[in-house]
Amino acid sequence: MKTPFINKEQLEAIATEFPTPFHLYDERGIREKARALYAAFAWNKGFKEFFAVKATPTPAILKILHEEGCGADCASYVELLMSNKCGFDGSEIMFSSNDTPADEFKFAKKLGATINLDAYEHIAYLTELSDFEFPETMSLRYNPGGVFAMGTKIMDNPEESKFGMTKSQLIQGIKDLQKLGVKRFGMHSFLASNTVTNDYYPELARQLFELALEIRTETGVKLDFINLSGGVGVNYRPDETANDISVIGSGVHKVYDEVLSANGLGEVKIFTELGRFMLAPHGLLATRVLHKKKTYRTYIGVDASAVNLMRPAFYGAYHHITVMGKENSEMLETVDVTGSLCENNDKFAKQRELPVIEEGDLLVIHDTGAHGFSMGYQYNAKLRSSEILLQTDGTPRLIRRAERPEDYFATLMGFDF
Repeated sequence: MKTPFINKEQLEAIATEFPTPFHLYDERGIREKARALYAAFAWNKGFKEFFAVKATPTPAILKILHEEGCGADCASYVELLMSNKCGFDGSEIMFSSNDTPADEFKFAKKLGATINLDAYEHIAYLTELSDFEFPETMSLRYNPGGVFAMGTKIMDNPEESKFGMTKSQLIQGIKDLQKLGVKRFGMHSFLASNTVTNDYYPELARQLFELALEIRTETGVKLDFINLSGGVGVNYRPDETANDISVIGSGVHKVYDEVLSANGLGEVKIFTELGRFMLAPHGLLATRVLHKKKTYRTYIGVDASAVNLMRPAFYGAYHHITVMGKENSEMLETVDVTGSLCENNDKFAKQRELPVIEEGDLLVIHDTGAHGFSMGYQYNAKLRSSEILLQTDGTPRLIRRAERPEDYFATLMGFDF
């Protein structure tokens, strides 16, 4: 069972002021998570969390994280622009993009962001740009290929991933960049997504730390930083055990001492990009039941849809659902919880056993603080919902209003709305 960070009375009061559906974020939880992360990696004096902006590209959230010492991991021009306007300076921005237009590389360089090259071929691409000067610090993204497997039911296939470069490309890339005036180097890698185990980061770290020793041997370069990227996940299902960031930090520390410190590389900074881990549990999607329909199944129709939360429709992802006020009800029924899109995959739950639901009930869909609002779209001319921050004093603050019809028509040409 999952317990929302807000009770029924509080949520109903917010819904009176701000109509459902809406995304609600818990400021207290966000701040506590950031502080726990920094405490877990306090042993590394250069540690920095670069929050993955793609997870929750909302300025009010980014400003909270900035206040807690986080940087920003950006993947596009607008994410760079947003981060800059939210107060992140160049040293606090990591630019990890792929298939990147020249103008975005140039803008990242202008801001002073650390450019994390996704492809070896990008070195030649940037060299051919007449108005691009290589910065003194650059990072390269590593893809080890093969299959990454652990005994904790984690298996991913880096060889099929479009991200990163091979080991030989990475080492040659460092040599090429040295000739182009780059003086400091970092390495970045991502091997698995949404891992629910404390062992993932230490295992990834071991592979990257050992590669750092090879890089020193082959190039003479002592890496300035190693970015463990994301991949530390959340327990979407109530029967899963949440990751313990203090255990994870200790695990990475142990490997750091065994591999890097023992070989004279004890000054390497550790970076992370924990978008999902940082935000997902601290956001929820509030939605009201509109209709109840019975045919071959029982359908619960709500006012949210996949445009508000794409993951269940797109990935078949599980998100826990709480029927507010009925958490302890013993009267259960098996239902599909659906939105109103003209697509049969617009379902938040399939054949889920829930308390008996009636029209007007208020539902909470859990763990939507990351990759929730940000993946929204406008199919069926549906409009994006509002975002609300539950502040540390318990009061709600509107941080993004819901879209209106005039917003949908604003970019059309030759049409008078």
